[in-house]
Amino acid sequence: MIAQLKGILLDHTLDTAVVDVHGVGFEVLIPVSTAEKLPPLDREVTLFTSMAVREDAITLYGFATRQEKRLFETIVNSVKGFGPRMALGVLSAMPISSLCQAIASEDLKTLSKIGGVGKKSAAQLVLDLKGHLTEFGDAAGVVAPVASANGAGELSSSALDAVKALETLGYKHDDADKAIREVLAATEGAEPSTSALITRALSKFRG
Repeated sequence: MIAQLKGILLDHTLDTAVVDVHGVGFEVLIPVSTAEKLPPLDREVTLFTSMAVREDAITLYGFATRQEKRLFETIVNSVKGFGPRMALGVLSAMPISSLCQAIASEDLKTLSKIGGVGKKSAAQLVLDLKGHLTEFGDAAGVVAPVASANGAGELSSSALDAVKALETLGYKHDDADKAIREVLAATEGAEPSTSALITRALSKFRG
């Protein structure tokens, strides 16, 4: 069982990372929450891994924190109908605190917006996990504040990262900030991840 990888980050996308460990390149499937925490290429990285062995494949799933890994394994092992790919999608959709809050409050509307998770699967997620998330902190924790429709208020760290990413793509700061605030104002439930904020903001720019 490979429980951790420590090496040089050779390459990554939003859902994969390649880590060089003493000359061997390990391809690891990751959630967006982990992709957002990766260092620059050619820098040292540590991923906490979960290994799935099947007759036709051995797959590694990697996470930036032990908490992400534990929640991933909890979903895979405890929620009926949820495999590794679906569990990755859940972790990619929102921060752990927001996910735990949605489950604790039985917010099926928010949970069913997760890619690949409909109302039936959302209900299953609540049924199998509610009351079993205490190790992940306050399951009813407060979600990071969302800016109001008029643009007032501080942005969360994820939203600030999204603004910076849009600036890197060539958009002016004021335009990027406004787009992210508009996306947040139109969002119901938990705040989207950084990548989701960027995607929605780009859609606004492209009209």
